[in-house]
Amino acid sequence: QVQLVESGGGSVPTGGSLRLSCVGSTRTPGNKGIDSLGWFRQAPGKEQEFVGIFKRAENAAHYADSVLGRFTVTLDNAKNTVYLQMDNLVPEDTAVYRCFGDQNAMRYWGQGTQVTVSS
Repeated sequence: QVQLVESGGGSVPTGGSLRLSCVGSTRTPGNKGIDSLGWFRQAPGKEQEFVGIFKRAENAAHYADSVLGRFTVTLDNAKNTVYLQMDNLVPEDTAVYRCFGDQNAMRYWGQGTQVTVSS
């Protein structure tokens, strides 16, 4: 079982920046690590959208086209924490951002944090 706790949401004007954090903890016997950590988002009236993921096995991040070049996903292995650095924010980035963690082919979710970008 994986538990995820997010922080860092808020309101910024267009062009601003925010950094979201998500701390993952696992109680799996043997303390097996979380395979991947990442982010989805959901804007009002829209379906959930993939934002980015950091895959431990690859030691690499992957992004949705809509955020490529503006958002950066990084992982602090020692803290089991994934960060989402969001730069050059635009109103279309307004959404609830949810962290996820993958372990043993199961996906676990954080509670979500609101990001609002004003025009």
